[in-house]
Amino acid sequence: MKDMNCRISDAEWLIMKELWKESPQTTTKIIDALSMETNWSPKTVHSLIARLVKKGALGVDKNSGQHKFFPLVTKEECVQEETGSFVQKIYEGSIYNLVANFIHDEKMSATEMEELKKLLDEKLK
Repeated sequence: MKDMNCRISDAEWLIMKELWKESPQTTTKIIDALSMETNWSPKTVHSLIARLVKKGALGVDKNSGQHKFFPLVTKEECVQEETGSFVQKIYEGSIYNLVANFIHDEKMSATEMEELKKLLDEKLK
């Protein structure tokens, strides 16, 4: 994904999450799966899929009767890209400022802080 520098909207994330769970899938299957959590029309889903294909996030198998879509990027790649973009935009690229904000605003529990401390201790070894 780093090569593509693509940004995925919140709506596109729902499509990607469905395809990361199971792929390849037809548009019909994606529409059915998302009908539980969205009220999108089939046209909306088709548009989102087309945008993801254009961005290079999805591939399409046109050899079977119906087109089947599959991810060309991993969830981990997308999470890393989005996290880096968020930290850069909001915290001027500083992970320290991000973590400090959560600690100072008491958004991080004592358990989470202890887990973070363990993670940092392991990284420093």
